[in-house]
Amino acid sequence: MLAAARPLEHDRQADAVLCHQCRLPTAATALVEEISERILVIPRVSREPKDDGLVFFHSREISSFPAMDTTPAYPTLRIVSHPLIQHKLTILRDRGTPTKIFKELVDEIAMLMAYEATNDLALEAAPVDTPLERTVGQRVSGKKLTLVPILRAGLGMVEGIYRLVPGARVGHIGLYRNHDTLEPVDYYFKVPGDAAERDFFLLDPMLATGGSAVAAVSSLKRAGATRIRFLCLVAAPEGVRRLAGNHPDVTVYCAALDRALNDQGYIMPGLGDAGDRLFGTR
Repeated sequence: MLAAARPLEHDRQADAVLCHQCRLPTAATALVEEISERILVIPRVSREPKDDGLVFFHSREISSFPAMDTTPAYPTLRIVSHPLIQHKLTILRDRGTPTKIFKELVDEIAMLMAYEATNDLALEAAPVDTPLERTVGQRVSGKKLTLVPILRAGLGMVEGIYRLVPGARVGHIGLYRNHDTLEPVDYYFKVPGDAAERDFFLLDPMLATGGSAVAAVSSLKRAGATRIRFLCLVAAPEGVRRLAGNHPDVTVYCAALDRALNDQGYIMPGLGDAGDRLFGTR
């Protein structure tokens, strides 16, 4: 059971009462006095004091363990709202951010997002010899991940994720959006031949109309892929709905769900043309 979090009085008598009520080891009283913060005591079922766990909350922290942001309106969407991602995204949006910094930020945000997007990959036991003894660790099971950037802007997300998962394969899908019809035009496709056995991360900084995303996922599925996740930096509601309508089995990870598309099909407030800003062609 969970003992309720409450402010701690600074006198020894109150601390001793709290420790007794929560079966907190007496030796921890001094630590409680020194930290002087709210404490959530999580006893084990065994009720052995030596196994009790402490979780400390500072006064401005949310005293909960929230899941990744999502909403019933967009059941396939996962918003990665980590403070570092949101901080970097704000700089990325700034029209004054130079190309060099823009590229670095896309790289960093992609890596941080991939950390969240890989949190449920299957693991298998892996024997390992440490300098002291043989033990059993864990490693990702099955085939390696395959990163598939949608050319050209998706290239900016590859290196950051590749540093996190250096064993990943990299495929490529060449698509561009016709600026008159706003529909995708396919010109290149190359992925590993054993697609059915792999997990795919489809990469594109923007999910705008959703046309390119839908076409890219369809191409992957025709090649045999069955486990696909779409990673982008910002998304528009129109694109999220379109991708979900055509491929409800594909989870979308993004750093922000923006307001809407404008008449030219650009995300608002967005961050401009990601490809142009990445490669200095704006």
